[in-house]
Amino acid sequence: MGTIGLIAAMPDEIRPFLRLASPAARLHGGRFPMWRLRVGNDDIVLVESGMGIDRATAATDALVAAASPVAILSFGFGGAALPGLKVGDLAVGMTSWFAGTEGIVLRRGIDRNLAEKLAEELNRICNGVTRGEIITSARILKKGDLAHSLPNGISSPILDMETAAVAEAAHRHGIPIVALRAISDDAEEELAFSLDEFTDKDMAIRPLKVLATIARKPWIIPQLLRLARNSRIAGKRLAQGVLATAEFLSRG
Repeated sequence: MGTIGLIAAMPDEIRPFLRLASPAARLHGGRFPMWRLRVGNDDIVLVESGMGIDRATAATDALVAAASPVAILSFGFGGAALPGLKVGDLAVGMTSWFAGTEGIVLRRGIDRNLAEKLAEELNRICNGVTRGEIITSARILKKGDLAHSLPNGISSPILDMETAAVAEAAHRHGIPIVALRAISDDAEEELAFSLDEFTDKDMAIRPLKVLATIARKPWIIPQLLRLARNSRIAGKRLAQGVLATAEFLSRG
């Protein structure tokens, strides 16, 4: 069929898939880390974008320039905004939204027909896969506040920081895209810190800032440990879903 492009933000989202689908060859020379591997008879190129909408857009453009993919999968962890989804659950994005100063706005990019077929396929293989609506934001949102401002028709909102940007960039390049998220924090888990406390202006995590924040807010330690455990659970399930999705996309 051609090369399938994969994009995720963080190493913890990527490593379990690389272990499951190895061997993978690291590509060198670009701004973003990339790997090339095979799934069945097709090439897969995976790019690690880093967090945030600006890096997600730039990484998608870099992926297109490097690999000319015929389809793209945006994947990673997500937070459930309403009760129902549990840690480790998989959700296929039926629609992509952006939460900003104008409220929660529907964005272009997600191929709804392809997403529906993917959800059917993953439910056959993985069981219990949800059809969801992915809401991207440039910052951590308060789930309790968000629940009261959701547009009509959103029943399974999943929060992330990249999907809308990847979907917009893929749409601009004329490439079909689907999105897959594994739940790493449920609706009751309100994060007790902001990303500004952990990251620099480019949304890169800085260990010294993390340590300084923990020293200032030691009560977040149990939450950080819980989130680390949840990420391991979500990462394992996500890897299985990503591999199944790559095989689905390779069949056209």
